[in-house]
Amino acid sequence: MANIVILGAGMMGSAFSTPFADNGHHVRLVGTHLDGDIVEEIHETHVHPKLRAHLHPSVAPFTYDRLGEAIRDADLVVVGVNSNGIDWAGEQLAGVLPDDVPLLFLTKGMAGRSDGIDLLPWVLRAHLPAGRRDRVKLAAIGGPSIAGELVVRHHTCVVVTGEDAMLLDRLAGMLRTPYYHVWPSTDMIGVETCVAMKNIYALAVGLANGMLEKAGKPENDAVMWNLAAALFAQGLWETAYVVEYMGGDRRSVISLPGAGDMYVTSMGGRNGRMGRYLGMGIPFSEAKAAYMPDDTIEGAQLLQAIGPTVERFVAARGFDGAAIPLLRAMIDIVCHDAPPAIPWDDFFAGPQGR
Repeated sequence: MANIVILGAGMMGSAFSTPFADNGHHVRLVGTHLDGDIVEEIHETHVHPKLRAHLHPSVAPFTYDRLGEAIRDADLVVVGVNSNGIDWAGEQLAGVLPDDVPLLFLTKGMAGRSDGIDLLPWVLRAHLPAGRRDRVKLAAIGGPSIAGELVVRHHTCVVVTGEDAMLLDRLAGMLRTPYYHVWPSTDMIGVETCVAMKNIYALAVGLANGMLEKAGKPENDAVMWNLAAALFAQGLWETAYVVEYMGGDRRSVISLPGAGDMYVTSMGGRNGRMGRYLGMGIPFSEAKAAYMPDDTIEGAQLLQAIGPTVERFVAARGFDGAAIPLLRAMIDIVCHDAPPAIPWDDFFAGPQGR
């Protein structure tokens, strides 16, 4: 059996311990510097306070200052921190990651820079010692996976992606259970781009609820699923463009990492709640401060991370602005507190359209 270290005791990192532990692997769950109360609760009761569920009894909790101890004989390190913590995770791992131990990423997102956009596994790898960056093997999990469902062993379907096909087969074998279904994919760029971008478009789908609330239901109580579905479809359309721009395979867009993950994220959660406030016409900065000050809004985080880069690239004709009208609208809404204007006439255009 393998020794698994999961860095990040949040909801997904903790839930992800379940299939490993059910398969008999030794799991050490290491909290971040923000997870002290969670680690203490797991140590005392083995209940995760946010998941409100018992973790497998064999999962061993560790505080972040014991990472060196927990990782000493690790066979795999899972990165499950918040996207804002990816630099912190890289700094923590730089001095203690054993040689030849692969990294498996649950953390999703992208980082903008002056001359391009990076996936978060690349960002973390840059923190490792120069002589080891090219040697460490990177993999990631992508697909529709709600932590609260996984921890209670509801059926969940994901892909494990990376460049090393043999590693992917090994990881898939370590994770597969009667409820956790895993398919390997070597399209790491496409998968990671899909699972990051889905948060932006789930935020956009959430606009429909706020627009309905602002307008009020009509006499027949009709809702706005037509609107939500169009935003969802445009989100997939634009994701395909971004995936190809990044160098990925658009087939990932129409499978679990793209359509699947966008569907489950659009069904609710923090992106949807924020989308509702934005659809009501409340500026993002006001909605965040007044209604969700302590919540991580993944779609908004990503817009703030890559928005300036996208705007520069569109202006310089690096991006085809006609291919991403909804992304540009969401950048205006979140980064510039613009009202929720939907550019209907620009939908389904760009290089793959008319």
